[in-house]
Amino acid sequence: QVQLVESGGGLVQPGGSLKLSCTPSRSIFSIGGMGWYRQAPGEERELVAEIRTTGSTDYANSVKGRFTISRDRAWNELDLQMNNLKPADTAVYYCKMDLRMGEFSGLSTSWGQGTQVTVSS
Repeated sequence: QVQLVESGGGLVQPGGSLKLSCTPSRSIFSIGGMGWYRQAPGEERELVAEIRTTGSTDYANSVKGRFTISRDRAWNELDLQMNNLKPADTAVYYCKMDLRMGEFSGLSTSWGQGTQVTVSS
C-alpha cells in the first residue's frame, strides 16, 4: 500500500502564506489526476484545487487568485501554494492522487493523512 506523505501545514496570520507538499511514500509507475481537498470542523470535505495529466487546473471559487496547484513530474510531487490566507481557510488539508503501480495496473486512489492549516491572529 502506497501512502501519500504531506508536509507544510501550520499556523499563520491572516494575509500570510504557506506551501503544502505531497509525495508518494515509494516509487510508482505513473500518476493520473491529483488534487487538494480540505475539511473544516463540522463541515464536509471539499475540493480546493485539482490538476490533470494535461496540466489543466480547477480551483474552488473561494481560493481562486490566492492558491496555486502544481506538480513536479520528476519527483512525483504535488504542491499547493497558498497566499493571502484567511481565517476561513482554516481546515485539515488532504492530498489525493490516482496512482498506477505498474505498467499494466489500473488506477487506484490514495489519500494523504491530512495536515492542519490554521489561519489566526
